[in-house]
Amino acid sequence: MPFVNIKLVEGVFTTQQKHEMAAAISDVMVRFEGSEAFREVVWVLIEELHKDGWHIGGRPSWPASLMETSRTASHCGGDRGNPTTHEALAEGMP
Repeated sequence: MPFVNIKLVEGVFTTQQKHEMAAAISDVMVRFEGSEAFREVVWVLIEELHKDGWHIGGRPSWPASLMETSRTASHCGGDRGNPTTHEALAEGMP
């Protein structure tokens, strides 16, 4: 039985988007295995990560996220403000 564990930043994706993501991942696993019957044994777990759960070097810390990094990255066109959703982030991408 394949077990796929996806970790996302809390609040970025809607419940519906997470359901669609799990279905798409299951589709990929079935495609590679080759049998539709395989779908019934594909497990997908989506976990959302909270900022207060991260510790780096023994101290509370939150790693830079794609949204934070992209605000000033030159490949994203420089300062794009402070995107709060993946749609807003995508709008700032080239």
